Amino acid sequence: MDYNKFMEEFFKMTKLDLTNYKESQMKRRIDTNIKRYDCKNYVEYLNILKNDKKALEEFMSYLTINVSEFFRNPTQWDVLEKEIISKFLPIKRTINVWSAACSTGDEPYSLAMLLLKYFSADKIKILATDIDLDILKQAKAGIYPDKQVINLPSQFKSKYFKQNKDKFIIDNSIKKCVDFKQHNLLSDPYPKNMDLIVCRNVLIYFTEKAKSDIYNKFSQSLSDDGVLFVGSTEQIITAAQYNLQPSKVFFYKKIKK
Repeated sequence: MDYNKFMEEFFKMTKLDLTNYKESQMKRRIDTNIKRYDCKNYVEYLNILKNDKKALEEFMSYLTINVSEFFRNPTQWDVLEKEIISKFLPIKRTINVWSAACSTGDEPYSLAMLLLKYFSADKIKILATDIDLDILKQAKAGIYPDKQVINLPSQFKSKYFKQNKDKFIIDNSIKKCVDFKQHNLLSDPYPKNMDLIVCRNVLIYFTEKAKSDIYNKFSQSLSDDGVLFVGSTEQIITAAQYNLQPSKVFFYKKIKK
């Protein structure tokens, strides 16, 4: 069995299309796990994935690169607060935010804490999605090691967290602002009328075609004047083709038609 056949069989199992991921990176990850399970080839490893639920869950988590922390890249969060969120202040209706590929929930919870500085909880609606169900369970639990709260502003840590030894437990007032759901960026329908979409450090693993499709869908998902917040290595060179225009570095505003 070659790599193409492996992708075909894996798609039948999971509905996750590996052709949308950069081949060299994906092969490295698969080969690493093949060695880990002492398999000789793709066939043997595929059989393990078919028959061992834990192995499949671990592989899915491995593929989706679940690395996260609260207020990751703090200077970008400063821009979000001072230059982007301020534009929402006159809005009387609910603020709709989507944290796409949210991993363990650090990002949507960070968004909730920041927005609560300016809005009441009933005016904040945050959708947080990820393809990995196990990761979503961790996100809903809201329990974090100290390494993930290293950039958390002290006022938020004292107000919204309880510490239990080396773990930090997030307050229910923040949890209530976030709705976690499973979502595949490559195949599932996108939500509509989002004022802010945050998707950071995820699309670097996709092919150019897959990224282009996702940016188009993000643009369609945004409300008029909605903003897309991307990662440090994901600047959109041809933003106009997606009906977006640069606002600040890493922030793209939807162009009104």
